[in-house]
Amino acid sequence: MDMRQREHIEAVVAATTRAEPVVSAPAPLRTHESIIQSSWRRCVHQYGLDPSRMQEARILPQTRLREHQQRIDDFARIARHGLETLYEQVAGMGYVVLLTDALGVTVDYIGDSNTDFALRRAGLYLGAQWSEAGAGTCAVGTALTTGQALTVHQVDHFDATHIPLTCTAAPLYDSRGALAAILDISALTSPQARDSQNLALQLVRIYAGHIENANFLRTHRQDWILKLNASPEFVDVDPEYLIALDASGRIVGHNRRAHTMLAAEIGRPIAPGAVAAGAAASLIGVPFDTLFDTRIEELGRFVYSRPSELRAVPLAKSGALLYLSVMPPAPCFTPAANAALPRNVEVPAPLAALSGGDAALTRQLERAAKLADSPINLLVNGETGSGKEFFAKALHGASARRAGPFVAVNCAAIPETLIESELFGHLPNSFSGAGAKGKRGLIQEADGGTLFLDEIGDMPRELQSRLLRVLAEGEVLAIGASRPVSVDVRVISATHHSLDALMQDGRFREDLYYRLNGARFTLPPLRERSDLDWLVDKFLEGAVSLTPAARERLHRHEWPGNLRELSNVLRYARAVCSNGLIDVDDLPEGFAGAPAPVEPPRRVIEDFDPHRLPPEGMLLMQYLRAASWNLSAVARQIGVSRMTLYRRMARYGIRSPNQRDANGH
Repeated sequence: MDMRQREHIEAVVAATTRAEPVVSAPAPLRTHESIIQSSWRRCVHQYGLDPSRMQEARILPQTRLREHQQRIDDFARIARHGLETLYEQVAGMGYVVLLTDALGVTVDYIGDSNTDFALRRAGLYLGAQWSEAGAGTCAVGTALTTGQALTVHQVDHFDATHIPLTCTAAPLYDSRGALAAILDISALTSPQARDSQNLALQLVRIYAGHIENANFLRTHRQDWILKLNASPEFVDVDPEYLIALDASGRIVGHNRRAHTMLAAEIGRPIAPGAVAAGAAASLIGVPFDTLFDTRIEELGRFVYSRPSELRAVPLAKSGALLYLSVMPPAPCFTPAANAALPRNVEVPAPLAALSGGDAALTRQLERAAKLADSPINLLVNGETGSGKEFFAKALHGASARRAGPFVAVNCAAIPETLIESELFGHLPNSFSGAGAKGKRGLIQEADGGTLFLDEIGDMPRELQSRLLRVLAEGEVLAIGASRPVSVDVRVISATHHSLDALMQDGRFREDLYYRLNGARFTLPPLRERSDLDWLVDKFLEGAVSLTPAARERLHRHEWPGNLRELSNVLRYARAVCSNGLIDVDDLPEGFAGAPAPVEPPRRVIEDFDPHRLPPEGMLLMQYLRAASWNLSAVARQIGVSRMTLYRRMARYGIRSPNQRDANGH
């Protein structure tokens, strides 16, 4: 115990033995200091914690951690993108990003693997427990207790073990006002002044709002969603208030800002930071027309197509004007009658985040979930740009190796003369041009984690035998070394080639193939996926919208570049569009031109008899006739793209009665 820790313990003892807290800070800091001292007193008088007892971080075992993760899987999957984006903002400043459940257990984590040991020791790690009753005053635990976003900086902590840390957290609420999770960014070291964390606090608040809103939109996609803002310019692109209504016009959900605003409007104000579930739920079931001076039947006037300045709606009591954008319920997805039924496979959040409901991809993800913690190596096939590296990263994130490094190697991108030293490393001056310093290879860098070998089919044959030894013996021998080094890596390989054909040509070792191919996954190309709309919305992140014509044009495209092409198209359109709305003319040059006409069936059955079709064709005919030959509706109903539907119709010789042949008949 050093001098600073002794002084801190004395300060906590003095503060918690007084009759009442003493707050001597300047006015702007009085509230913060009062929160901290109140927490210290809870730790002593309510939780029975001893300030002189310094505790090591408590990390749950993997089995118990998984129980906590499963309870919050849906929310964590939605929050993951927010965590990744926030980490990009703060990683260079030494922060880690944590997501905890409502019990203070860290269920997701992003940090620098180079400081892995120190982070685990400090408790800034997956599975760490940060409840106030267990860890004392800390950002996560105190945010859970008070319901407020706050920074707990160095000596603000109760336990003297934690005083080097700075931690900033914000509560995350679900759409009914219940506290669901905590978003936290923390660092092992920082400047001594607490105000050095002001930016951290603002960032956490902003991203907490983004995550809450994303969860709201996902939860209430089958309800009427009202987006409101005091500014007409921002109501469509950055709504401040979100409200969900059921078919009868009663509130079934709201974001936190909407709850605070509406509770004050109807005379049920909630004290700042209050987390009383009953108070939060008091708005559920309130009719729309008791809050706004507009009838529920008039919501059609507030759809996105009208200019935003014409969509003003007054609050019923105060008369204050807000601008409203209405989203009707999304159409229900009805799977094809012959689609595979759910198999009740628990798909971890990182894997589940890859699919918006595509049946073929979901089956692959369910298989991957079963193998996430298996030691066998995996082989991923798929066209270029179909998301093989995303799949490998998600599998790593869903496994027990998630705390270890994920190292990606593109075997086709490294020059053949360098790939050996890049993979296996080298000793100083071990070959011409090696230099006076040695280098750890990428295989050794992946020790304890996952090694992703992209385009494995392009690996030179002479190196394949060396890789085989790594897989067989668990050892890597650097260039110039006489003794191998043990490594523990899981290898996921990927290729768009046929390794079977490469083996037949003698360009790929058969023994290596069977080492790599413990299980094979094949990712569907984008043109065959049924969740294009979900992917588009995910890439756009809610920042902009598409006109129906632009969305239809995306559906007609064949997507030879798959997800990579989709990402590029949407980035371009997002950059050039106006007023947050992508139209056909905003799509890249050449892309937005008139789509190629769909090739008619080569063979049309004369006197077409549907009873001669195979069962799959007869089922397709039933869908088409039931929808009055509305091809877009049928494609949505059976969960395929329109182009896939056209190809199936051509395969069975089915022709829409609305389509004339070349002779006009």
